[in-house]
Amino acid sequence: MILAIDEGTTGVTCLVIDRDGAVRGRAYSEFTQHFPRPGWVEHDAEEIWDVTRRVARVAAAHAGTGLDGLTGIGITNQRETIVVWNRRTGRPIHRALVWQDGRTADACRALKDAGHEPDVRRRTGLVIDPYFSATKLAWLLDHVPGARRRAEAGELAAGTIDTWLVWRLTGGRLHLTDPTNASRTLLYDLRAGTWDPAMLDLFGVPAAVLPEVRASSEVYGTTAGAAFEAEVPVAGIAGDQQAALYGHGCWAPGEGKNTYGTGAFLLVHTGDQPVESRHGLLTTAACGPRGERAFALEGSIFIAGAAVQWLRDALRLVENAAETEFLARSLESNDGVYLVPAFTGLGAPHWVPEARGTIVGLTRGTGRAHLARAALEAMAYGTHDVAQAMEGDAGVRLPELRVDGGATANDWMMQFQADVLGVPVRRPSMVEMTARGAAGLAGLATGFWASPEEFHAARPDETVFQPAADDAARASLLAGWRRAVAGARAWAAYAE
Repeated sequence: MILAIDEGTTGVTCLVIDRDGAVRGRAYSEFTQHFPRPGWVEHDAEEIWDVTRRVARVAAAHAGTGLDGLTGIGITNQRETIVVWNRRTGRPIHRALVWQDGRTADACRALKDAGHEPDVRRRTGLVIDPYFSATKLAWLLDHVPGARRRAEAGELAAGTIDTWLVWRLTGGRLHLTDPTNASRTLLYDLRAGTWDPAMLDLFGVPAAVLPEVRASSEVYGTTAGAAFEAEVPVAGIAGDQQAALYGHGCWAPGEGKNTYGTGAFLLVHTGDQPVESRHGLLTTAACGPRGERAFALEGSIFIAGAAVQWLRDALRLVENAAETEFLARSLESNDGVYLVPAFTGLGAPHWVPEARGTIVGLTRGTGRAHLARAALEAMAYGTHDVAQAMEGDAGVRLPELRVDGGATANDWMMQFQADVLGVPVRRPSMVEMTARGAAGLAGLATGFWASPEEFHAARPDETVFQPAADDAARASLLAGWRRAVAGARAWAAYAE
């Protein structure tokens, strides 16, 4: 069996998957979210490691095996979160800065104002934004006393969460990442497939701190018994969204998926050549059938399921996410209430990091059902905006949308998504496609599956949601959403 470690933004999921694609063991645990200042988001990397080890043991036990009975390990992770640690002690020098963290917005704006973005975009496929790792890494080196000097001397190591987990799993023997994670740092030459000296110089990141870039499907080494209680091949790595793309079997140009997690991420595979976006999307590394480096277009919606968490944890309007479906169904319409959940800025295709969450259309009759419905609708509208931009870049209309992630359990939201897009939405019975993708990459490297086709044949059953809304209703809903987004953008512009 293969262990898939899915290290997300709010918790760790571990799945143990057999050759038929069945989940034999599953475990999950949340970890602490730290918000030291408004717009700042941090994680304790040591806590993530402790939770990962514990959850892996529980998942293996549920599968009826020990850790030493595993064939291989695949890792998928929140991509842009950055950790810096001491190479000698293995201890982080500061809490990890999460992809949602916006503390470097001013630094990003200064780089844009200086005219660097066209060259950055040409080299990396990305825009200059706090979302990506480079400015967060530079912030750590500049704000932790002595960190920059120690990094230049080779005393510190840095990496995204996959790199951190591989380091800890192997007892500090391996410092590496894969192209899908490297391509999210603003430091990676997308076409050359290497760290870019010009970008390292621009963002002030010493090369000595960065990991080696290896293939997404490869036996890198084995876990250390003292760290993991067993010696198991670590054989697959992909950032969460590329892992989900791979898990869906989207290996050919034009095939795409959307993952609804803390954020929502729509990717369309573009084959072995990168496609430059003209509509505010990102060009990023992806995986070919055997995990080889390929490319995709991506649109990132920063807040999706996190809006429902906000309703639950901050406002206490619902006790659990499932309650939102009942509340949404209790209304015949949204009554003009829209939520733009720009809690950490607007992502693709808008890219307004200064934007903040906005609710419009409130009346005395507005209740918690309207806010719950607005949070669900916002996921669908954001997906529509990205899909529309993607179709403009690719020159074709998506024939369907493959989906995964926790929010897809909500049938009302999936039907609404189909209505807003006007195309079928295809949901697998196994919604944890990020973990499935990581398992597939590790399974191919270890020979667990003989071919990509054998892995794909072990895919789960699917439910298809057909669009039911007419064109006039769809246009009216989207017009209201565009007005709401304009309001959020106007708020950000006024603040400047």
